[in-house]
Amino acid sequence: MTTGTNITTTSPQAEAGATTAADPAAQATAAADTAPKATTAADPAAEETARIRAHYRVVKKLGHWTTARSLDVRASRGSVLLDLRSPRIAAGDIEIQLDIDHAMVKLLVPNGAIVDDGEARRVGRGRVKDWTGTGAHGGRRILLRGELRNAEVRVHRGGIAILSAMCSREYLADARRARREGRLPMIDDPAR
Repeated sequence: MTTGTNITTTSPQAEAGATTAADPAAQATAAADTAPKATTAADPAAEETARIRAHYRVVKKLGHWTTARSLDVRASRGSVLLDLRSPRIAAGDIEIQLDIDHAMVKLLVPNGAIVDDGEARRVGRGRVKDWTGTGAHGGRRILLRGELRNAEVRVHRGGIAILSAMCSREYLADARRARREGRLPMIDDPAR
């Protein structure tokens, strides 16, 4: 004679529904069990988005300021300087979501980077200026998306990117700090 085993499985949602209204602690525990689990930083799907806001002001992000490959830039009547040359930024495409109005965004990119602005919508005199070089086959892709309303994106590579970084107060402060610590400044060339 064979005996069968009856296995019953219940989902966390069913267990949460089984609690009574008289037991709020059990409901809170059940709700916490059904909530999406937090992912770790090692999970590539859990990539964070760096948010940059420059409304009527100047924002400069130089050196090793982020590891995110997704950026959200919003600016109106201001300017943003973003250094994307850091080796700490994970390998893969960098996506920049733009919403800029009468503003300027300057991107410092490594030599050979490919700037793809095909999905950026230009309104009025919105434009992307990439005069200092062209991308190399197999170079890092930087995708520009969103909207440029009477605004522009300037792309600087190589020596021009180094000079743009060096012409800042942040570089001067980094050079002084590096001299005290007996090291080289990192803002001019984060890949060093």
